[in-house]
Amino acid sequence: MSATPLLKPKLSLSSIVLFGVAYMSPAIVMLTFGVIAGASNGTSPTSYIIAAAAMSLTALSYGRMARLYPASGSAYTYARRTIGANVGFLVGWAILLDYFFLPMVAWLIQSVYLNAQFPGVPVWVWLIINIVVTTIVNGLGIVLADRVNKTLMTLTGLGIAAFIVLCVGHLTTTHVASVTAPLWNSTSTVAAVSAGAAIAAYSFLGFDAISTLSEETVNPERNIPRGIFLAVVIGGLIFVVVSYVMQLVHPGGTFKDPSTASYAMSVLVGGKVFADIVNLVIIVGGFASAMAIQASTSRLMYVMGRDGVLPRRFFGRLDVRFNTPLLNLILIGVVAMFGLGLSLDTATSFINFGAFLTFTMVNVCVIVHFVRQRRKRERPSITTFLVLPALGAVVDLYLLTQLGPIALYLGIGWLVIGVVYLAVLTRGFRRRPPEMRADDADDTDVADRREPVPES
Repeated sequence: MSATPLLKPKLSLSSIVLFGVAYMSPAIVMLTFGVIAGASNGTSPTSYIIAAAAMSLTALSYGRMARLYPASGSAYTYARRTIGANVGFLVGWAILLDYFFLPMVAWLIQSVYLNAQFPGVPVWVWLIINIVVTTIVNGLGIVLADRVNKTLMTLTGLGIAAFIVLCVGHLTTTHVASVTAPLWNSTSTVAAVSAGAAIAAYSFLGFDAISTLSEETVNPERNIPRGIFLAVVIGGLIFVVVSYVMQLVHPGGTFKDPSTASYAMSVLVGGKVFADIVNLVIIVGGFASAMAIQASTSRLMYVMGRDGVLPRRFFGRLDVRFNTPLLNLILIGVVAMFGLGLSLDTATSFINFGAFLTFTMVNVCVIVHFVRQRRKRERPSITTFLVLPALGAVVDLYLLTQLGPIALYLGIGWLVIGVVYLAVLTRGFRRRPPEMRADDADDTDVADRREPVPES
């Protein structure tokens, strides 16, 4: 009997939901409020409602595919199993652009904020501290990471709640012209609200990462789909409620500096000391987000390594003692150090292309599954397996077209590199990309070999 370590199911539904919410970083609504309020002409909560509805379409598609294929490869596994090995590889390659560089962005933002709070410590020192601490926590096992994440998310939730309470207290001492103005006002237009929604949609990036924990979740066929949808709903509720209260405190979309609107508001409702505390809460939430991002990225790389599409000896290995992809975690940390030479705008451009392209392909996977089931004379729901994922794909493609030229050029360049690598891997596309065989018990998990159960 082999002693090769395997990913083990230890996470509950509540754990993966908090993992997904942490990945989205709920405090981001405070950081981006000024920008979204400005774009939407003072109707940021309406923009968030539209964005949540749009992202829910893709969340439902992730849930359906996770029920069919409860493996940790996420969109890579879904596309490989439903469309084909080559497409699956390219989807996995695209999502790597998102997952691989997102930890770098998260740690860089975290370090910039810490430097602003404690200017005596350089950004590069904070970056190293963040990377080392996060890697140690993730490297010691998913159970410890889960406990740390729950603690950090509790602190973040308390901080956000305190901010809302003080905002409401401030509103009781001032005249509120209209409680419906944050949802729609005299300057509102469909175009402005839609523009705000396109920006707000970026706040939801990360709910899909729950699917990378399928093999470490108890009863993944049931809990992963629920976890993905609940993460979007809970995150969306936080975004809508917080932005609504903030929009009441500051009606309209005009700010002296949109990027620091939340700090100015914190000073207004609670004083400078409270504003500094809110900043620390945002930093705590950012650490939880970075930890979740690194964990999910390492799992995706592990599955691709286990399949052999990435070098298996490095990427497809788990630490014997802690059952974690330790080498992947370390590599992610090393790559993140290059973030010091990038601006936040450039670093962010690395991730959005891969995210929305992957979202589109997951919706396409559901449609392909629908077509195949119809050919087998089965009758899956047209609304569930065709109409809703088609709408989700249209929304995701629209968001993809809204990216700036840097993001598009980087994304297309990354895909070209992927096609070249795939050509080498398949000897000029004359053979399928490597895939784990059913008898490779030493390297794969039971969940990854399970045949999908058709849905109706």
